[in-house]
Amino acid sequence: MYRLLFMFALLVCPFFAQAQDVLNRLEKEYGHASNNTAEQLNLASKYATALFFHNHKPKSYQILNTNISIAAKQSDGKYAVILYAVQAMNYRLDNKTHESFKSLDMAKGYSLKTNSNEAKGYFYYAKGWILARNNKTTDAVAAYLKAIKYYENSPTTSTLYGRFGNAAKELSAIYSNLNEYQLEEKYSKQFLLLASKQNDPNLTFDAYMRMGYVYEQKYTQTPSDTEFRNKAKQYYLQAIATFNKNKNVMLNRSSLSYAAINLANLYTGFDRDKAIHYANLANTVSLEIGDPIHIASSFGILAELALQDKNYDSAKSYFLKASMEIGKSPVRDHNIELSILESLSEISEEQGNYKEALTYYKNYLDQYKKVYDQEKLDITKRLESQFDKERQEQKYIKLQLESDKKAQEIKLINILRAQREQVYNNLKLVEENQRERLKFSELESEKKEQQLRLAKLETQQKNNDIHNYKKLLAFKEKINTYYIFFIVFFIVLILLLLYAYKQRARSIKRRDELHALAMEQEKQNSKISTLTALLEGQEQERGRLARDLHDGLGGLLSGTKHQLSYLNPHQSENIEEGISKSIEQIDGAVEELRRVAHNLMPDLLTKYGLEVAIQEFASRISNHTLKIHTEFINYSNSISKEKQLIIYRIIQELVNNAIKHADTSEIIIQISEGENLLNLTVEDNGKGFDHTGLDVRKTAGFHNIELRVQFLKGTMNINSELNIGTSIELQIPIH
Repeated sequence: MYRLLFMFALLVCPFFAQAQDVLNRLEKEYGHASNNTAEQLNLASKYATALFFHNHKPKSYQILNTNISIAAKQSDGKYAVILYAVQAMNYRLDNKTHESFKSLDMAKGYSLKTNSNEAKGYFYYAKGWILARNNKTTDAVAAYLKAIKYYENSPTTSTLYGRFGNAAKELSAIYSNLNEYQLEEKYSKQFLLLASKQNDPNLTFDAYMRMGYVYEQKYTQTPSDTEFRNKAKQYYLQAIATFNKNKNVMLNRSSLSYAAINLANLYTGFDRDKAIHYANLANTVSLEIGDPIHIASSFGILAELALQDKNYDSAKSYFLKASMEIGKSPVRDHNIELSILESLSEISEEQGNYKEALTYYKNYLDQYKKVYDQEKLDITKRLESQFDKERQEQKYIKLQLESDKKAQEIKLINILRAQREQVYNNLKLVEENQRERLKFSELESEKKEQQLRLAKLETQQKNNDIHNYKKLLAFKEKINTYYIFFIVFFIVLILLLLYAYKQRARSIKRRDELHALAMEQEKQNSKISTLTALLEGQEQERGRLARDLHDGLGGLLSGTKHQLSYLNPHQSENIEEGISKSIEQIDGAVEELRRVAHNLMPDLLTKYGLEVAIQEFASRISNHTLKIHTEFINYSNSISKEKQLIIYRIIQELVNNAIKHADTSEIIIQISEGENLLNLTVEDNGKGFDHTGLDVRKTAGFHNIELRVQFLKGTMNINSELNIGTSIELQIPIH
């Protein structure tokens, strides 16, 4: 029902009255322009239009007539064209059709005398405007298109874009009524573009509202496409923002309630809170300015929202208020009143108040009968008017015949033969009169028969309505039985679904528990594997230590022992030489012992940290065939000693692998510290290898390195190219 109220508001909204402050401003500007003829003629059309819509019609016509007489004396007729066109449109709004076309003809005459394309375009705009309101749509469209053609070929003035935009707006409205939605959208977009160029808030507001209505129509046709709905909402919100930003220059405050009604109507389908907000805004504004149509529209939307919540008392209250406001409107739409009564009847029926529902329904039928009787009365009046016209024509014929008869009687005094002929003619006329009377009597009898048929149709309609009402009650009883059955069925179904859901939840819970246990087992296995690998690494380190002690230190000590055992105490020279060699061998053993101890736990690492230890390691390993470079970037030595030792061992292993397998001449060790992350890179310029086929688990060195990296919760990335070299990058968390 509120949709009817909304559409009714659209019909009456364009004919609003300008705000009083705008009228006063135009009056001052018009008074100040009295010394400048061109400026006065330019302002006259705006001022006269404002007066007309503010119900100062006599003064409006006076301003137009005064300035038309001035404009007619100008060498160029452009001002006369515009003033006569405004006068023609005002006459049409005043229902003075003859005067309207007369002024339009004068405007056409002056349009032929001017070189101003803007003035010519305005003449065709006014012509299209009048034709559209006379329901001559095709001719109106042709006139508007001619106006646009002239506007397109006109130089830019302060009023061009506004007049151009109004022509596009009128075309958009016509194509909307003809359901030509593509053309409607085209001219609505053109209207918006021109309004933005004119920089007139009132024109911009109308353009946003026009675009919003275009996309609302598209959304109504395809409700699944929410993009149309979002665009309609966007343009309506822009219209409200334009109004709020330019309150002082807006022509009518009812524009705000007009936009709020559109937004509330749009939000009703998907956002109830915003629909209530904008319906209340429209209601507040329309109550302040006393616009009954907007008040009724806002109450209608609030009633529909209350019905969605099944708040029947509030809905009924809103519908009654809407009905009361429509009664205050000078323009009545009986279809809306019928729709309100029907809604009130349905609400009372939903509340179980069948007596009240029947009362509203009877009022609905009475109102319907009044509307129908009024239409029938209008038809009867038209028939009676036609009948009176024909009767007057017959009286005229009779008077004419009597006049002819007297003339014939005068002539019969002189000519007897002419008298007899006249008598014969009179007899024929009398016979014709009798036939006409017979026809009139037949028309009266047909009229009575039509009235009887209409009365029978009304009675039949009432009987059909009562029968339909009884069928509706029986159908509702049947529906209630079905509802009870379906409710019981759905309750049982819901219980079964709940039971199945609980069983499934238990099964899922068990499966999750088993999965958690499996994950925990996998973590334990991973920890065991890591610890095993570390132990294996330690065993390998011990084996290497044993080999170093046996092969290096053991061999040196055995050689020293052997040297000392063969010394001859009687040969002093041999004793000195043997002792000297033994001391040298002991020094070598000490150096070997230091090397083994350093590999086992470097003193520099313990005392000075990883950076010094790595630098010492690189210096010690470097020789004339192998250069090892170290780079430390933003390194703060904040890693624990345990982690530093593991990293040191990783670097040792990577460097040893490069020396053993890569045939390298240069190695770069780079360590950089980022945010809670240590980046380690070891690069060589060796022969490289195919790392894609590398299985680290089958390569003891890489396997140990990978396990140490995993122990540190880090990651390792290997990049190698044949004959170019290898780069191994590690990322290890600091904490």
